[in-house]
Amino acid sequence: MSTVRYNESPASLMQAAAEVAKFAADIAMGWYHSSVQVETKGDGSPVTIADREAERQTRAWLQERFPEYGLFGEEFEAVRPEAKRRWILDPIDGTKAFVRGVPLWGTLIACCEGDTVLAGAACYPAVNELIAAAPGEGCWWNGTRASVSSVSTLAEATLVTTDERFLDRPHRRAAWQTLSSEVAVCRTWGDCYGYLLVATGRAEIMVDDIVNPWDAAAMYPLITEAGGRFSDWRGCDTAFGGNVIATNSALANAARRPLLESGDHSA
Repeated sequence: MSTVRYNESPASLMQAAAEVAKFAADIAMGWYHSSVQVETKGDGSPVTIADREAERQTRAWLQERFPEYGLFGEEFEAVRPEAKRRWILDPIDGTKAFVRGVPLWGTLIACCEGDTVLAGAACYPAVNELIAAAPGEGCWWNGTRASVSSVSTLAEATLVTTDERFLDRPHRRAAWQTLSSEVAVCRTWGDCYGYLLVATGRAEIMVDDIVNPWDAAAMYPLITEAGGRFSDWRGCDTAFGGNVIATNSALANAARRPLLESGDHSA
């Protein structure tokens, strides 16, 4: 294994996040377009050997290089949860797409201190895209600076989501329909791919009604360092609100207006 030494600077953490995201994605690609067995977890989501093996090897990669950091991932128990800093990982975000041979899945990595995201990266190996960011370091997409679009009217905007049926939060469907009726293009290019589209100016709004920390943490700096806005459905700028509205800056208010909630409708 590599003996590259990293430090705690934002630039170094961003480099590490990008490298480990690519490392994990390469492992997952070994099972892509193969007949992997799909299991159903307790929460109803799918999991495969590709998810577990990519996370297992990624944890080993991180523990060798950051032995004092905690680890928090989708498939295995947390390691050193009391640590000041932790890596949050999702080996395959978009497993439903992955097992169907759809290329809109990715590997997500974030380094956090409390609820502050210090660096994040996402690798989409099936479409050859890698994006990474850290506060003050910008957002970098395949080696070039990424930026959200300048589209400033909903009538010109592209809106994406993971599942427009909002099965887990059906009360949000009406709000979504209000917003979707005002945009130029509405698609379900969702999971992690939708955030990539916003960060690189190919879509303006990405909405998720339910996310876990490993789904959202990496995306926060990607959107914000590309010049966009990332909040939950209450308007709080956080990766840990349980849901997400990610937009370019020009449409931050207009896109949130029909979606923002003041109460807790999680039940």
